[in-house]
Amino acid sequence: MSKKKVIAFVGMPGAGKGTCTNYLEETHDWPVVHFGSMVYEEVQRRGLHNVRDEMFVRTDMREKEGSAVLAKHAARKAQGYFDKGHTRVVLDGLYSWTEYKYLEEVFGDDLIVVAITAPKALRRTRAVARKDGHRTYTIDQIVKREIDEIENLEKGGPIAYADHTILNDQDPFIMIETLEILLKELNLISK
Repeated sequence: MSKKKVIAFVGMPGAGKGTCTNYLEETHDWPVVHFGSMVYEEVQRRGLHNVRDEMFVRTDMREKEGSAVLAKHAARKAQGYFDKGHTRVVLDGLYSWTEYKYLEEVFGDDLIVVAITAPKALRRTRAVARKDGHRTYTIDQIVKREIDEIENLEKGGPIAYADHTILNDQDPFIMIETLEILLKELNLISK
């Protein structure tokens, strides 16, 4: 097995990032740092509650603490896991080009970026169908979020510049099988 690695998943809402990260956490016992959770925690800390509040808080955090604020928090959390003896840490939801550049600067070759992609209509259907508490969207809200992430958060850069891309347009088990093959090829898990 190789040395410490950070595996960062990028993709638009509904692409399947969470399915991948949940799988790695549950099957391989790799710790996961959720970028979105940091925003949700801040939304709750401020006593806010809806989807518009989430976008406002994410933007506000970046304005106050810089564009790489979530990556800085994620890098500290990842380093904490390494300090506890973990050799793999998963980042769920890397958003922006600025965050990507920050993480690349901190982790260098130990950073592996995996883009999860799916057709737009399928992603939107999945995102609207989600019922996990804090992420309930209408189709109009998800379209607005997609546009916001592309125009204001520079989300396209990390997706386009990812080290690896997995298409998730079929059964999620196929995506997971593809992920397992990739991890074996990268010597991140035993063959």
